[in-house]
Amino acid sequence: MSKSTNSVFFFFFLYLCLSLVQSIPPSSDIMALQAFKAAIKPSSIPSYSCLGSWNFTSDPCSVPRVTHFTCGLSCSSGNRVTELTLDPAGYSGTLTPLISKLTQLVTLDLQNNNFYGPIPASLSSIPNLKNLVLRLNSFSGSVPPSLTSLKSLLSLDLSHNSISGLPNSMNQLTSLRRLDLSYNKLTGSLPKLPPNVIELAAKANSLSGSLLKLSFDGLNQLEVVELSENSLSGSIEAWFFQLPSLQQVDMAKNGFTRVEISKTGNLNSDLVAVDLSFNKIEGYLPVNFAGFPRLSSLSLSYNRFRGPIPWQYSKKVTLKRLYLDGNFLNGSPPAGFFGRQTGVTGSLGDNCLQKCPTSSQLCLKSQKPTSICQQAYGGKPKS
Repeated sequence: MSKSTNSVFFFFFLYLCLSLVQSIPPSSDIMALQAFKAAIKPSSIPSYSCLGSWNFTSDPCSVPRVTHFTCGLSCSSGNRVTELTLDPAGYSGTLTPLISKLTQLVTLDLQNNNFYGPIPASLSSIPNLKNLVLRLNSFSGSVPPSLTSLKSLLSLDLSHNSISGLPNSMNQLTSLRRLDLSYNKLTGSLPKLPPNVIELAAKANSLSGSLLKLSFDGLNQLEVVELSENSLSGSIEAWFFQLPSLQQVDMAKNGFTRVEISKTGNLNSDLVAVDLSFNKIEGYLPVNFAGFPRLSSLSLSYNRFRGPIPWQYSKKVTLKRLYLDGNFLNGSPPAGFFGRQTGVTGSLGDNCLQKCPTSSQLCLKSQKPTSICQQAYGGKPKS
């Protein structure tokens, strides 16, 4: 065999060796996956599940995945683990801090399982993490302050856990677009929020106190706010509804006592839906809600509003859903609600209104007894 032939075989052999080395994930990735599985109770890993197929005698990133590592993770072209997405098989265990060894991870999704214990602070060592989904588990304790150093994080979903605290540095999550903290055990006020968040949900916690302007300062891209079923109180001040991108607001089932709507600055608003039902809001219905050009759904049910229904509400052509039931509104409802071409659905019932035509769907629910209305107004209800 000639020297040239030997050289060809040598380089071919070297190429195969290098290809083999490059095709296997680094030991740090494999160690992290092994530690991740080891932290989960074996009795909670069904044989048919994703984790049930994780057998480390095989390469986690090899394809096709016929018998081992059939699901639960994805790898990059460079054979680094980039996505860990579990099936909802009821896995029970803790999230190992060694998960941080998956340094190229982009998505970590453990939703709808039985993970418990704290969220590891070491997650902050995954610089490319964009999606962290831990919803529908039993994680507890506070969100580690170190997590706010995740500059690539776009979506954070911690809903349906037992999280009890947030770091004051939440606003350092400068790339975050979606934040869901609903159904946890959060108390007190919201911290200053991430500046580029588009969707905020913190429904069904124990948040209390006033809605602080500092928390929402500079949130020019915020479109959706879901803060219902908390213990928030005081006034919803005019600055809130002037957030420039606001579209949907749900703050029902709190303890707010007042709502302020500015007369100006609403003409360019994208606000389409507001739900402030089941609060303790007093005074007259805010006429200036009619000034939002795209508002199509308004629910102010079961508060303590008094006085007449503003005629401006009945003239608002974009308004399709209007719920004002369960207040102490009096007088006659605007005739504009009952024309042939009206497209408004909802309810004006359980108030102190006169001449609310029962032929209208808006008036199907009966009004309050006269005695209740007399008591509310300290005498005979106004006609």
